[in-house]
Amino acid sequence: MKNVIRSIYFILAVFVGTAGVGHAADFDKGIAAFDKGDFAAALIEWKPLAKKGDADAQFNVGLLYEQGKGVPVDGNSKAMDYEIAAQNYVTAMKWYTLAAAQGHVFAQTNLGAMYDRGAGVLENDKIAVKWYTLAAEQGFAVAQSNLGAMYDNGEGVAQNYKSGAKWYTLAAEQGYAQAQTQLGAMYYNGQGVVQDYKTAMKWFTLAAEEGNGSAQYGLSIMHARGQSVAQDDVYAHMWANIAASTTDSWMMAELRDLLAQRMTRVQIEKAHQLAQACVAKKYRDC
Repeated sequence: MKNVIRSIYFILAVFVGTAGVGHAADFDKGIAAFDKGDFAAALIEWKPLAKKGDADAQFNVGLLYEQGKGVPVDGNSKAMDYEIAAQNYVTAMKWYTLAAAQGHVFAQTNLGAMYDRGAGVLENDKIAVKWYTLAAEQGFAVAQSNLGAMYDNGEGVAQNYKSGAKWYTLAAEQGYAQAQTQLGAMYYNGQGVVQDYKTAMKWFTLAAEEGNGSAQYGLSIMHARGQSVAQDDVYAHMWANIAASTTDSWMMAELRDLLAQRMTRVQIEKAHQLAQACVAKKYRDC
């Protein structure tokens, strides 16, 4: 069972090629249409470019099909019914594969994720690792984090916490919150690195400031247990409460409620006030 989140990249590629002015203008028209929510028009602009081999256009077309935005309903292009339709993972796979073969890091990452979760193709962790690795070696943080998770879980490769920590670190140092959270967990548990609560706190804090609920949960645990900080149920409750509001998981709410059982009403009220202030500050300097 996959127990570490892998991410798909949902940001459009922007044209950086050296093709002619007309080509770039058509690509930009697609970007403008997408930004306006006119996904069908974006598809009309990008698909001819994708068919001509433009990797950025191929990735963007794949993204539209994966998200089911502006694509022909039931695949019937003659119907010209381009309302938002169900995702078409098989067609998304086709376009991602074409772009990935040209070294497009976004496409390589999303192609890896589709093999990882078995969307539009049979699940195959080894092929997922192949595509994640190609993108990770180009320095793409999302792919690095995903590859770290594969080593962390032993999926598609032999489990290797040290390699997992290596890839998480590369992504975390680029500010990628999911990797920061997982790296914090590895320092907390001493997996692939020497156990170090101070460093775990550092990475959890950075990710928590980006709104990552799992990192906020980690901070709650550390405050509750007095690990790297003075034991403090008020701050533990604050972070658990915030985590429960940002993440759809029963664990966060359960921890908050368990903490409340050993706290006074005054402490609980203070924790609520601190949580409200923290959210208002967008989780910074809490």
